Amino acid sequence: MKVPTLRALSPTDGRYSEKVNELRDIFSEYGLIRFRVMVEIRWLQRLADEPDIQEVGPISSVMKDLLNGIVDDFSIDDAERVKAIEATTNHDVKAVEYFIREKLGDGPETQPLKDFLHFSCTSEDINNLAYALMLRSARSEVLLPGMRELRNRLRAMAREHAELAMISRTHGQTASPTTLGKELANVVARLERAQRQFAAVEILGKFNGAVGNYNAHVIAYPDADWQAISRRFVESLGVHPNTYTTQIEPHDWTAEYCHALLRYNTILIDFARDVWGYISLGYFKQKVAKDEVGSSTMPHKVNPIDFENAEGNLGIANAMLNHFAEKLPISRWQRDLTDSTVQRNFGVAAGHVVIALRSLQKGVGKLQVNREAIHADIAGAWEILAEAVQTVMRRYGVPEPYEKLKALTRGQAVTREVLLEFVNTLDIPAGEKQRLLDLTPEAYIGLAAKQARDI
Repeated sequence: MKVPTLRALSPTDGRYSEKVNELRDIFSEYGLIRFRVMVEIRWLQRLADEPDIQEVGPISSVMKDLLNGIVDDFSIDDAERVKAIEATTNHDVKAVEYFIREKLGDGPETQPLKDFLHFSCTSEDINNLAYALMLRSARSEVLLPGMRELRNRLRAMAREHAELAMISRTHGQTASPTTLGKELANVVARLERAQRQFAAVEILGKFNGAVGNYNAHVIAYPDADWQAISRRFVESLGVHPNTYTTQIEPHDWTAEYCHALLRYNTILIDFARDVWGYISLGYFKQKVAKDEVGSSTMPHKVNPIDFENAEGNLGIANAMLNHFAEKLPISRWQRDLTDSTVQRNFGVAAGHVVIALRSLQKGVGKLQVNREAIHADIAGAWEILAEAVQTVMRRYGVPEPYEKLKALTRGQAVTREVLLEFVNTLDIPAGEKQRLLDLTPEAYIGLAAKQARDI
């Protein structure tokens, strides 16, 4: 671990820094500046393409290449230059404008372009789109691929273990059997739905001036269709226009994004805790690395650290995501700055989600199914066939089926012999009686195997 990393305040930039590298160019200060530069340049290019704004364009192919190069070749050195300018301006967005002016240099085409940099914009026009592009990039480039990788791994396990019968536990007590594959399939189905909802959150952006009314736009060019121009610009960035706003985009979509991700994370917490429990029961063993240590004093231990790590990081992420969702849609009158410092933590929350996803992928990859332990647990649990017997009794009109099985099984040890003796007393068709006599706990799995194979 490098010395600067050792002194990091956040574990996402310290202990776990290598796990979140994919997010750095998206959510860092460099990333924010880069997206701001992109929005400023693309707006200038949009103005140059609008026939009603004749003072800007058309621009030459050389100037187009120069403008595109400012975006495409944006570097750490460029970001540091913006920060140096900000030290003088004490305004981060204005520093971006002055940086672009420098990059344009002096030439016959540059003066009109410089005059139309940041034209009719408020800082929030730039910022809201920068953050929209951040969250869209994080979702498509990092979060959704990580979700798909975990889901596909769990789906493969569900199919592999579709027929491996195991005891269910409701209220911590033995219950009707399931299969290991079906329980994993349940998780896959939940994750797929949550992932679809997260992917479907519409990312919005506004570009309508100081308080959302196109005031400056209209006073400069009263005949231009500014609503259409703004809509085309926002859509060109891959963002959906929000046409009714104050100075700020109201962040309702951001709350939806955070809540959708939070709900996905909650399913993973449930999964991590269940796997932790199954490891404790011995249903799973964990592959061990020769030099790893499970306990500083108990040499035999192989702790389920990956699932514990995931649970902890998901909890931190959810606390932050919930705060984002509750805080960001609230702003005093047309604008206050309480959202600014909060939005700068998007990357921290996303970082904890990525750390958790990687921990779960690592943990799942180390799991080894202990068929012997699972079989031993279910093979002696004859009491779980009480449901099967009393349900067949109901079909054939045997009086008080539930009550009779309750008296036979509740709070008592139920062996195969006890159950068979009871079945032999039943007045039901001979074929049905034989079917119950042949039934074993491991065979009483309903459609679990099919459901697991179908996921």
